[in-house]
Amino acid sequence: MDASGHLGSALVHLLLHRGYTVHAALQPHAHGESQSAEELLPCNNEKLRIFDADPFDYHSITNALKGCCGLFYCFEPPSDHSTYDEFMAEIEVRAAHNVLEACAQTDTMEKVVFTSSVTAVIWNEGRSTASTDLDEKNWTDVNFCKKFKLWHALSKTLAEKSAWALAMDRGINMVTINGGLLMTPDINISNPYLKGAAEMYEDGVFVTVDLRFIANAHICVFEDVSSYGRYLCFNHVINCSHDADKLAQMLLPSSDSSPPQSWEKTRIYQQRISNRKLNNLMEFENDQLLST
Repeated sequence: MDASGHLGSALVHLLLHRGYTVHAALQPHAHGESQSAEELLPCNNEKLRIFDADPFDYHSITNALKGCCGLFYCFEPPSDHSTYDEFMAEIEVRAAHNVLEACAQTDTMEKVVFTSSVTAVIWNEGRSTASTDLDEKNWTDVNFCKKFKLWHALSKTLAEKSAWALAMDRGINMVTINGGLLMTPDINISNPYLKGAAEMYEDGVFVTVDLRFIANAHICVFEDVSSYGRYLCFNHVINCSHDADKLAQMLLPSSDSSPPQSWEKTRIYQQRISNRKLNNLMEFENDQLLST
C-alpha cells in the first residue's frame, strides 16, 4: 500500500515472483483514466488480489489487510493535495495513524515495513559539524524543517515518529526503511526530496537509491526475523562534481542543464552517512542463500 507507486508496484512484482499471495492496495485516484490497474499490476496472476484502499478510510484499509501477515506501507500523496507544503505533514501523519491502527486490529499481522526517508534523518542545526557519521540513531529536527521550509523532511519525520509511537503502544512489530532519493525514469527537479540538495551535497549526505535495491531491502527486512528499528537505504552517494553534473542533467531540462553553482567544484566531499546496518543484514541474507 500504495501499490500504484513505483516502489509499491515493484514490491508487488517481486513478492509474486517469490511465491507470496499479495493484496495490492491502490488509492482510488491511482488507477483512473490515465492508468488502469491492469497496466500497473500483473492482474493475470492468481496469487494477486487488488483492493481500493484509501489511507483516510479506515474500513477500506482493514478490508485490504484481512488475512495478511505483513504490510509494506509506502505513502503516495493524494491527488487533491499532491504538493509537499506546510500542510502535508498533517495529511501524512493522519494516513500513517490510520494504517498502523488498522494493522493493530488485524489478528494475522506479523510485521509492518514502513517506508520513510533519509530526509527524516539528516536535517538539524549541527549537521555540518558533527564528528560522527549520521545513521539510524539520528532524527531530523522538526523546528529546523519549519524554519527552512523543508516540508518533505517535516512530513516524513512526523509521520515516521507517529508510526513508531503507535507501533510501540499497540505492540506492532515494525521496521522502517529510510530511503534515499528514489531514482525512477520520471524523476525531475520538482521532486520534493531535492529541497536543500546543495546543502546535502556539501554535507556529504546526498544519497540516492535504485528501485530494485530498495524493493529488495524491503523484502529482506520483512523476511529476516532479526530485523529491527530503522534502516538507512541507499546505494549511491552524490559527493563529487562528476556525479552532481550527471544528476543535474537528469533533473533539469536540456535547455538548462548546467548544475547549480554550488555543485561546480572539483573537490570530493567526504561521505558522512552510513548504511552499514542494512548492508550487514543484506550480506547475511545473501550468504544464507549461497550456503543452502
